[in-house]
Amino acid sequence: MEVEKFREFISEIVYLEAQELDLVISKCRLKVIPKGKLVLKAGQIASQYYYIVRGGLRFYYELNDRETTTWVCFKNEFFTEISSLHPQKPTRFNIQAIEETALIVLDKKDMDFLYAYIPGWEEFGRKIWEGTVARMIDQLLNFQTLSAEERYRRFLSTPEMLQKVPINQLASILGITPNALSRIRNKIK
Repeated sequence: MEVEKFREFISEIVYLEAQELDLVISKCRLKVIPKGKLVLKAGQIASQYYYIVRGGLRFYYELNDRETTTWVCFKNEFFTEISSLHPQKPTRFNIQAIEETALIVLDKKDMDFLYAYIPGWEEFGRKIWEGTVARMIDQLLNFQTLSAEERYRRFLSTPEMLQKVPINQLASILGITPNALSRIRNKIK
């Protein structure tokens, strides 16, 4: 069932012949990560791509004994820690399951093989990364142009974010303290 969800996800993005899609799926495996466990630890070198079948993950770094959450992703997202994977240098991030999370895992060597062997898979990769870059640019611009309250109001359209991400992590993503987030939430009620 999990693999079927990934197959559907791929088919929504690009068209692949049945045998090409079967080849992609043959390179994948399912991994279930318990809540609180790390998928990737700061200092490791990323070597895999992930598709979230169910659950959610957060990217965070630690500085001066403080965790800062920078990114959260949920089901139907395909990602990797790109700043580590392609230069093959140690990541600065920890990637942690915020709830039990089922992942489809694809090793970098297999992804590279699929890029070389299936032209439509390159299109898949391009579309995924274009979408990811657009989200990152939006997040950056939101920090530069919107108030904390306006950024929080945008999160209101993502109920999963509000339901599954603890207040201190949500405040961190917004770039504010938990107390400031509480004031904003009380004001909006």
